[in-house]
Amino acid sequence: MPADGLYDILDDRFRTGHCADGDSRLEVLYDDCRWAEGPVYLPAWRQVIWSDIPNDRLLRWDEATGSVGVFRAPAGHSNGNTLDRRGRLVSCEQGNRRVTRTEPDGTVTVLADRYAGKRLNSPNDSVVRSDGTIWFSDPDFGITSDYEGHRAESEIGACHVYRIDPVTGTVHLAADGFEGPNGVVLSPDEQRLYVSDSRAARIHVFEVREDGTLSEGRVFAEARGDVHFDNIRFDDEGRLWAAALDDGVHCYDPDGTLIGRLRVPEPVSNLAFGGPKNNRLFLTATTSLYSLMMSVTGAPRV
Repeated sequence: MPADGLYDILDDRFRTGHCADGDSRLEVLYDDCRWAEGPVYLPAWRQVIWSDIPNDRLLRWDEATGSVGVFRAPAGHSNGNTLDRRGRLVSCEQGNRRVTRTEPDGTVTVLADRYAGKRLNSPNDSVVRSDGTIWFSDPDFGITSDYEGHRAESEIGACHVYRIDPVTGTVHLAADGFEGPNGVVLSPDEQRLYVSDSRAARIHVFEVREDGTLSEGRVFAEARGDVHFDNIRFDDEGRLWAAALDDGVHCYDPDGTLIGRLRVPEPVSNLAFGGPKNNRLFLTATTSLYSLMMSVTGAPRV
C-alpha cells in the first residue's frame, strides 16, 4: 500500500506531529481469523496476544520468529485484552460474561462476573490504573447471537461501564447512559477515562476522581457520516487513536479535532502500540493482524 494511500492528512498537525512518517505500507502478520479483536503486546515475551472471537481462541504472534500459535482455546469468546501493572493478562470474556486475569502459572482468576447479583452482559474492553483499579465496558454484543458468544437475555437490562475495586474486588457502576460502550482507555496521566460508544458513534471523556469515581462526562469526539468506533489508545503526545471499523484508524488531537486517518483494507476493530520502542502499531481488522512501524510512540508503559 503506497504512502499516499495509507496516510490521510486532514489537518497539518498530523503532518507536523510526524504521524505520517512511518512505514509506507501495512504488514500482514496473520490472516486466518473470523473476527479479530483485542491485541495486546507483552514486552517481556515480545509477543502479541489477540482474540479470534467466533473461533473462541486467543492467538499469539512471536516478534522474534514471526510464528503464530494458539495461546488458549476455548477462551470464553474473549474480546479485549490488556495487561495489569504486574504484566498479567486481563481479558474480557464476553462468552463467559466475565473479566478474568491470567496468573503467572497459567491459572485463571475471575475478577468480575456480576453486578448487584446479576450476570454481566458481555464484557468488551478494560483498562487498569497504576493502583490496580480496573474499568471495563459491558455492552450486549456477546449475547445478541451465538456468533461471538451465547444468545441470552440481559439480566441487567442496560449497557454500562463498571469499576473493580483493587482492594475489595467489589464491582461498582462507573458510568451509564451508553448505547453500546466499547473501548476504554485512561489518559497517560490517569486523570481522565475515555469510552467509545459504538452504537452512538461518539467518544466520551470523564474526569477520574482519586477514589475512582467519575465526573458526569462530556463528548470528546463524534464520528462523521456512517462511521462507528471500536477501541481507542493514546500515543505519548496525547493524541487519541481510534479504531473506526470501515473508516480505518482515526487520529484525534488532544482538543478533539480529527487530524488524520490510516486507511486499512479491512474494517478495523482494535489497535495497540507495542514493540521494543513502543512505536509499532498492531491492528486487528476482520480476518487479520497487521502491524505498522511508526514515527509515533505509544503512551508510556508504566
